[in-house]
Amino acid sequence: MLIEVCAYSLNSCLTAQRAGAGRVELCGGLAEGGTTPSAGLIQLVRQHLTIPFYVMIRPRGGDFLYSETELAVMEADILVAKTLGANGVVLGILQADGTINEHQTRQLIELAKPLPVTFHRAFDMTRDPLEALEAIIRTGAIRILTSGQCQTAERGLSTFRQLTQQAANRIEIMAGAGVNAQNASLLIASGVNALHLSGSQKEVSNMVFRQPLVSMASALPDEYEYIEANAEKIQAVVKIAKATIKQSLDFPK
Repeated sequence: MLIEVCAYSLNSCLTAQRAGAGRVELCGGLAEGGTTPSAGLIQLVRQHLTIPFYVMIRPRGGDFLYSETELAVMEADILVAKTLGANGVVLGILQADGTINEHQTRQLIELAKPLPVTFHRAFDMTRDPLEALEAIIRTGAIRILTSGQCQTAERGLSTFRQLTQQAANRIEIMAGAGVNAQNASLLIASGVNALHLSGSQKEVSNMVFRQPLVSMASALPDEYEYIEANAEKIQAVVKIAKATIKQSLDFPK
């Protein structure tokens, strides 16, 4: 049961590693739900991380219907991630009707080779999860990150059971969105292959002078707080995952 941590900084990547995570999803653009991180961040993470890390390939926030120019940026970002030593990439492309854009997704997956590809939570915005599952399998992605098409993974338990049953080990199903120590066992029991969490907490800015008349932030967190991974939150999920798997091995059905 691999635990993947979504990280937006080098510090968070190192925290995830120390806490026992098995893989990092490296992102920029926290307020937008994750966009492509900078080349500098990718380079430094490669220098300091010993566990695998996948790079988010997403040119902007918003929907997952991309223009030709945006696709060109995604292609360039994949090549940068490969050059800088990423272990994999994360992406997702939809069509306007809510189905997977198989053609464009397959093109990017071919470009990423030999790096493996995770299809991200664009999956949760599709019109039919089982239809989308088969489409993603056809593209060659090795993994789907999903909340079970619910606001949180805990609410998507029934969908996880459907997905894992239909996938039949043809592709990994990774549960994400609101994963924590309180619901990790439930999610593992649904049959998913991995758990994805940020394990984050707000950090208060060290700025002493704070300008009361101007704000640079259009959304939270504002300029006087930021988000970093929390080791205790990650360790708690890792511990539960290990205990759950050990119990299943000790008491086979």
